[in-house]
Amino acid sequence: MRTGTSPLSLILLGLGTFLLVLAPLFAWYVKPRAAVNPVDIDTTAVYTGRGSVFDLEKVETVPDQNITITQRVRGNVAESERSGGAAVWDVTTSVDTDKSLPASDPHDALSFTPHRWVLDRRTTEPVRCCGAKPRIEGEAYLKFPFDVQKRSYQWWDNTLGDTVVMRYRGTAKVQGYTGYRFTASVPPTKSGTRMVPGRLVDQPDRPQVLAEEWYANHGVELIVDQATGRVVHARTSPRQTLRAPGGDKDVAVLLDAEQGVSFTDETQKEAVRQAERDSGQLRLVGETVPIGAAVAGFLLAAIGGALVIRGRKDEEGPDSTGTHQ
Repeated sequence: MRTGTSPLSLILLGLGTFLLVLAPLFAWYVKPRAAVNPVDIDTTAVYTGRGSVFDLEKVETVPDQNITITQRVRGNVAESERSGGAAVWDVTTSVDTDKSLPASDPHDALSFTPHRWVLDRRTTEPVRCCGAKPRIEGEAYLKFPFDVQKRSYQWWDNTLGDTVVMRYRGTAKVQGYTGYRFTASVPPTKSGTRMVPGRLVDQPDRPQVLAEEWYANHGVELIVDQATGRVVHARTSPRQTLRAPGGDKDVAVLLDAEQGVSFTDETQKEAVRQAERDSGQLRLVGETVPIGAAVAGFLLAAIGGALVIRGRKDEEGPDSTGTHQ
């Protein structure tokens, strides 16, 4: 009795071929389009630590104070849609002590800085549009690009107003999650000017002086998720001082967190949760699904092909009279 080529064998062969074609499409087409920065981001990172701060009421630097830095990032969806493909993020950074932290108005903080970052959704590079200010440069700012490499990156330091080189230092764990570790430091650098009473910069005979603002950082440490570029832990040790015009030494310390301020446990846990979720999605479309589709496609194509060959052999076999069909 002749069986011939069954419909099942053709279905298996066709389905297997389809999966073999689909597998590389997920890796080469779907994953790059899934790895994009969001336009509707809304995250808050809180750093805490201790250091010296300038007390305006006492008109002097007070040591060993609690310092809280709060950085909030909100996506401006309307501006992002008008930008033609970029992500527009509005960022506010406030520095507080225990005295100013309970205030309802963030402008009452020791320092309050609003600014806007516009970035390419795929590469994370700065984009010039939509009222972006200041002119951010470099390869990374609030996050690294997707698929972080084991190399140095140009990181934008908004207080410095320039980029610093973040050097790869191996891996480190945060809340049990492994990320890439990067470090940098900033030598004392003039960062701007500020009108202050002359007595603050050792010039009591002058009521107002255009003092020089100087910034340094004892050390910056970032631990970054490799797949998404999300910062899961950060520690920074800023020092901000005043100098008399043309002076070569600090005469007033505005902020000095030599021991560093770091992500709180809550900020770390939330950053790790989001990194695990997003990297898992990228791994699904970039690795799990393509590999699964390739293996399943190969097996189905092999089985279907074997059945087709078997069916053709049956068709070519001898009939009851001994002659070949």
